[in-house]
Amino acid sequence: MRSLKVLILEDHPFQLMALHQMLNANDVFNVLTAESVDAARQSLASKGPVDIAICDLYLEQGDSLELIRELGERGQAQVLILLSNAEPDVLEGVANMARQAGLNVLGCAPKPASATLIGQMLAACQQRLRPSPQALGWERVRQMLGMNEFEAPPLAPKVGEAAIKRYASVWFQPIVSQAGDLQGVEALARWQDPERGQLLPHEFLPVLELAGLEEAFTWYVLEETLRLCAQMSQDTGKDLPVAVNIPGRLLELDHFALTLQGLLQRFAVPAHNLTLELVETSRLKTDSAHFTGLLRLRMIGCKLSIGDFGIGGTSLQRLLELPFTELKIPPAFASGMAGDERKCAVVAGAMSMAGHLGVGVVVTGIETLADRDAVCALGPAWLQGCLIARPMSAQALQPWVAQSAAPTVMF
Repeated sequence: MRSLKVLILEDHPFQLMALHQMLNANDVFNVLTAESVDAARQSLASKGPVDIAICDLYLEQGDSLELIRELGERGQAQVLILLSNAEPDVLEGVANMARQAGLNVLGCAPKPASATLIGQMLAACQQRLRPSPQALGWERVRQMLGMNEFEAPPLAPKVGEAAIKRYASVWFQPIVSQAGDLQGVEALARWQDPERGQLLPHEFLPVLELAGLEEAFTWYVLEETLRLCAQMSQDTGKDLPVAVNIPGRLLELDHFALTLQGLLQRFAVPAHNLTLELVETSRLKTDSAHFTGLLRLRMIGCKLSIGDFGIGGTSLQRLLELPFTELKIPPAFASGMAGDERKCAVVAGAMSMAGHLGVGVVVTGIETLADRDAVCALGPAWLQGCLIARPMSAQALQPWVAQSAAPTVMF
């Protein structure tokens, strides 16, 4: 089964979250979400076409019919799934319009959507999709890694490591308390593509995975991050807590925790200052090596964060079953919450639950003073977003930290 890319247009936060979880449960993780037509257009403009568009017909803001027409005429989607309880004649009219625009209409999912029906539609969709022009192949791997046309898989380890050192970089985004005190930073990976410029993780990580470089790249990010911690400690005399994303698949490696412990000792960074953030948590299983891997990391002193809370499948279940110490509320729920009572309710519920479970909360995507104030009114949480600071290089971070208050509470 090929990897699918899906756009969800749904202006009800709870139903949006439920749909996202249903897709994750069916191993679909490349998902764009939008609560308005304008947000959908912006997402498509920045992240490119999708295979499937799941569209709610009745929106409070914007014309979903106009967006559906654009999806077909501009080649921004191949397959359309309608999301509505509209009358049959209305649905048939919309379907005919979409077909005339060039979309393959798969069907209609009544609201609230059924996980079984969504799974059946995804399975049926696989047979209707044209080969993606952006499908990964070794030609793309060669191009991104700067290899010549005569180099072929499998890659020699030195070739992959040399490409990572040449093209990869690590940026950092501060995390602060509600009082503005620095609590730590999150490490954010970037890739300088020879032809396309700087790429974000969703653009290059699948290529590295295909090339068998996922583990090597993760160690590169961890090493660069811990090197920064050691340098900051030497320069300021204070520890800098950090959070680093890791793929859940690495938990299955027996040597991962032991090797990480050695890396922490090499840079003299206390394990409790490192938070490992996992996404795609719906893939983690409590009856597998994943659970053992998480326990090993906690036993050496590292902290664990759910990086896709409310989006990555059964996140609530994972909080109860697995040894996580923190949850991150993603921008899909935090951005714009000051003017949206439903988003506020979602964030408030997550924060309240985290408080009762004794785990920390980081609210990400804080871009306005209004959203910051809305979070602060709900209770204690740490804040991350462009209002506080944009992602920056290690060189830019050091003077930023020097101008900030010293951290008083650690990860």
